[in-house]
Amino acid sequence: MTETSVTGAAAEARVGLALRVNGAERRLRIDPRATLLDALREGLGLYGVKKGCDRGECGACTVHVDGRRINACMTFAVMQQGKEITTIEGLAGAELHPVQAAFVEHDAFQCGFCTPGQIMSAVACIREGHAASAAEIREWMSGNLCRCGAYVNIVAAVTAVARAAAAGGAAAAGAAGWATGAGADGGAPEAGAAGGAAEAAATGGAAAAGAAGGATGAGGAGGGGGHGPAARTAGS
Repeated sequence: MTETSVTGAAAEARVGLALRVNGAERRLRIDPRATLLDALREGLGLYGVKKGCDRGECGACTVHVDGRRINACMTFAVMQQGKEITTIEGLAGAELHPVQAAFVEHDAFQCGFCTPGQIMSAVACIREGHAASAAEIREWMSGNLCRCGAYVNIVAAVTAVARAAAAGGAAAAGAAGWATGAGADGGAPEAGAAGGAAEAAATGGAAAAGAAGGATGAGGAGGGGGHGPAARTAGS
C-alpha cells in the first residue's frame, strides 16, 4: 500500500519541514499543498485547532503566528516555517490563561466546538487594543462564529479580561510614575521627597479638577447622555 500524507499525496511527493509550535520545534513530512490546519491536526495531533468551514469563514481554526491571529485553513504549512505558532494547547501554563478562565466564569460556550478559536481570537483582540467596548469586540471578533449563539457571554468574558488588563496597566504605570518622582535625584533625598510631594499635590489637584469638570459636564449635559464606554455600550 502506498503511504499517503494528510492530504492524500504519495509519500515521494512529501516535503520535510520544521514548524515551531507552542515553543518547541516539530519536524514532519507533508504534502506541500497541506494547509497549516491539516499539518497541526493530522501531522502533529493538535486537535484543539478545529476544522469547521475549511474556507476561512468560521474562525474555528484560529491560531497565532508571530503573535498575529490567522485562520489556519487559509495558509500553507510550508509558508510558516521559522515563525512562532501558538495553538490553544500552548496558550496556558500551569494555570488557565485569563481569557480561558473568563470563558468558564461567564459561561461563554455551549457545545465548545468554536471555543478554542474564540479564545485565541479574544486574546489577540485584547492585545491589539480592540476591546474598549462591546461594540468594538463584536466588530473585531466578527470572523469567529458561534452556532450555539453564545455571543452575549463571549462579549462579557472578553470585556471582563480587557477591563482587568487596563486596570492592571494603569496601576503599574501609576506606581512607576510615583517611584520616578520620589527618587528623581538619588543623591539628594530631600529633593526627591520634595519632587514626590509636588507630584502628589499636582496629581491631587488634577483629580479635583477632573472631578469638578465631570460634575459640571454631568450637570450641563442633563438629559443629553454621555460619551463614555457605558454610553457606547448602551448605544450598541
